[in-house]
Amino acid sequence: MRCVIARFPFDLTRSGVLESMKGIKPEQVTGESVIIGRRTYPVKQVGQVITRQDRRDFTAGEVLRAMTRLGFTCRGIPDTSAPAAGLTPVQHASALLGTPVAV
Repeated sequence: MRCVIARFPFDLTRSGVLESMKGIKPEQVTGESVIIGRRTYPVKQVGQVITRQDRRDFTAGEVLRAMTRLGFTCRGIPDTSAPAAGLTPVQHASALLGTPVAV
């Protein structure tokens, strides 16, 4: 499949990506990730390995689009807006709305 990452065209295949990532130890995932084989890699690490470019040269979105089109499972940034422990749903909703302003 032909795709453009950081304004450069690449002919990527699923088997080619699997081969490129073979033997690469995954870094700690803090944002978007791609599951390749049985390992979860940060998107920027995958982009750096398959394109041989600096991570600052491309966006995570470019690599996510390419990996999704190749059939890999991609995950976005996890939602961290969980309610505080010990609050009922009504108390949590009230906290989100804020306190009323005195007129």
